[in-house]
Amino acid sequence: GIMGSHIGFESAISKEGYTLTRSMSAENSPYFESGGKLSYTSDNGKWLISLLVPNGWQRIRRVEGSSLLSSGAQVQWKPNSRLTLNYSNFIGTDQPDTARLMRYFHNVYGIYELGKWGFIAGFDFGMQQVSKSSSSCNTWYTPTLITRYRFSGKWAAAARVEYYQDRHAVIVSTRTTDPFETAGCSLNLDFVPAPNAVIRLEARTFSSRYAIFLQGADPASRNTAITTSIAITL
Repeated sequence: GIMGSHIGFESAISKEGYTLTRSMSAENSPYFESGGKLSYTSDNGKWLISLLVPNGWQRIRRVEGSSLLSSGAQVQWKPNSRLTLNYSNFIGTDQPDTARLMRYFHNVYGIYELGKWGFIAGFDFGMQQVSKSSSSCNTWYTPTLITRYRFSGKWAAAARVEYYQDRHAVIVSTRTTDPFETAGCSLNLDFVPAPNAVIRLEARTFSSRYAIFLQGADPASRNTAITTSIAITL
């Protein structure tokens, strides 16, 4: 069937994350998958092991002309209620057989929560063949660090730093001759007026060595935005 992605620490539902917007790593890896999944959870709840046969990289159906199913795995360990350690991968292709480029993707993250504090550290690393049957691969990677502090039952703040490098435009194309090499940071403030509602405000900026963003109609090496939301669960 169709299921949430086994890759990454962020849900597609913003209200469930430390930050209002999703990290660059989450935005550039699958939100969902379709296919088959077999999971095992240990009796004590400390281990989760999953094997997957998805139709592709965020694909409802396989790419037309592709006879190859992709594969994936997830191993998650929760030694206690405070710590989560996770490794996930993806092996497959996003092209038809005539132009098949194999993709190998790895995702590692840890979540640690202690009292009012929460910490997330994640790292993604991907490889894709330069050309069909080639032994050479283009690579991309992204580290992410996020911390959150709860002032009380109704107020919380979070900070994030991240970096994304995709020099060969495997995942992110700048639509220029320059590569996507971008650092980002954000500050987040949350107010929870009720258990099923949250009001969020976030300031976020991206910075690159290259003028890959737009300010109006002009190229720029920096992009800054302020975002707010009101989310209610019914």
